[in-house]
Amino acid sequence: MTNRFCIVIPHYNHDRQLTTLLPEILAYGLPLIVIDDGSDRSSHEAVSRLVSTVSDATFEAISPNQGKGAAVIRGVRIAKGQGFTHAIQIDADGQHCIADIARLIAESEIHPDSIVSGLPRFGEDVPKSRLHGRKITLFWSRIETLSSEILDAMCGFRVYPIEPFLSVCEGGTIRLRMQFDTEILVRSSWRGQSIRFVPTEVCYPDDGISHFRLLRDNVHITLMHIRLFFGMLIRLPRLLYRIAAVRLV
Repeated sequence: MTNRFCIVIPHYNHDRQLTTLLPEILAYGLPLIVIDDGSDRSSHEAVSRLVSTVSDATFEAISPNQGKGAAVIRGVRIAKGQGFTHAIQIDADGQHCIADIARLIAESEIHPDSIVSGLPRFGEDVPKSRLHGRKITLFWSRIETLSSEILDAMCGFRVYPIEPFLSVCEGGTIRLRMQFDTEILVRSSWRGQSIRFVPTEVCYPDDGISHFRLLRDNVHITLMHIRLFFGMLIRLPRLLYRIAAVRLV
């Protein structure tokens, strides 16, 4: 079966960023799916007009705002309906190196059943609080999976094989806001799906928009890790059996 890739972009009031990003993204000639996650009216209309000028693009809106995860899941469901096998998630905030789309696709072609994620390489512009937060989340993600396979748990630049992605998302157990990028990796790992990483540069543009709320989102992320830790304990026999089987091979 031939792999078919498309790009899914969740956005929330990122009209200025998308105006800059879209020409770079469209240079790769991939179909585009943009999901508006309850943006302000002016931002919604601006992005809708922008996407309408692209021949092979889909625009859909969610209202009210439900979180990045909800937008990504909606986009991937649309991708499945359009016959794609793999969805490339790119955040709309301008932090990702668009040129690395080709590298992620190349890795996914070699390992089509794996999630392929960007492995961030940060510059001096990275906020220290965000960097420390990533280290904490990585630490807990490795405990929750009993594995060192996850090299970064928060990058929003990934290739998802569509069928297993949607299978993990069924049942509404995935949290849909800032927890999403981490939780989908942990739960996919629990199911035995491999996760591969491709180094990519990450920047923090001066005009970037972050929807991260320090207190609220850190509380939500902490609660997520508590749930995932106990989820790991429930799955502990199976996870240990898998580890033992790998070591015996």
